[in-house]
Amino acid sequence: MAKKTLPKPTASELNLLRVLWPLGAATVKQVHEAAQKDKPEIAYASVLRLMQIMHGKGLLIRDESERSHVYAPAQAQDDMRTNLLKELIHKAFSGSGKELVMAALSDHVTKKEREEIQKFLHGDKS
Repeated sequence: MAKKTLPKPTASELNLLRVLWPLGAATVKQVHEAAQKDKPEIAYASVLRLMQIMHGKGLLIRDESERSHVYAPAQAQDDMRTNLLKELIHKAFSGSGKELVMAALSDHVTKKEREEIQKFLHGDKS
């Protein structure tokens, strides 16, 4: 059986998924209200249109049994992250997870984060 190709979200779609994941299933109104906390200027119509597009792409599932449609992410946040990370490793780092980690550690980690990573690598998960 062929592996189903999972849809890849755009930056705007990923931002909306970040709002929706903690909510679980929600109406457009609920997503719009939550999105306004970080982006007060976002219009309800923009959220609605983007969610409709995302549903069409397979990024969201929609329950149409109620008057207000309820949307939910089609993929768990961890699954989406894993898939996007695999694609990034394959495309940008020739399949090398080590190269990705080395690139991330060289420029994009604070001293505190570096200390946390050291603890993790030495088995201290606390």
